[in-house]
Amino acid sequence: MPSAIRLVDALRRLGYTGTKEGCGEGECGACTVLLDGRPVNSCLLFAKQVQGKEIVTVEGVGRGHPDGMHPFQKALVAAGGVQCGFCTPGVVVTGAHLCDTRPQASVQEIKEALAGNLCRCTGYAKIVEAVQVAVAELGKQS
Repeated sequence: MPSAIRLVDALRRLGYTGTKEGCGEGECGACTVLLDGRPVNSCLLFAKQVQGKEIVTVEGVGRGHPDGMHPFQKALVAAGGVQCGFCTPGVVVTGAHLCDTRPQASVQEIKEALAGNLCRCTGYAKIVEAVQVAVAELGKQS
């Protein structure tokens, strides 16, 4: 890979096409991936900056779950929190991370965590609801 290639572009070249580029400026969150367990905008990083680090894209969020889907993914669909789908990969990565790391988050904290993911179609009520449903489901599984 060229040394100046952005992470979002490198991922797509490697076949991880779920990660979307929206704005290219780190404002919309469509390109969110987990980098060593933290949500980051992949359009703002060069691939060479992340060598040797763990990267999880939307394709890997369900890894480790029996049916390959994170409970947040299921809850998001059930709540009707998906419409055009463009923001969905970033929302899924952020929402699943939130469920896994902050299961006691308040509604305000959920909204703050999702603030970096812009969604023009659904609003955020159904996405927040999906986080709450997924956290409850994860609580039952543990």
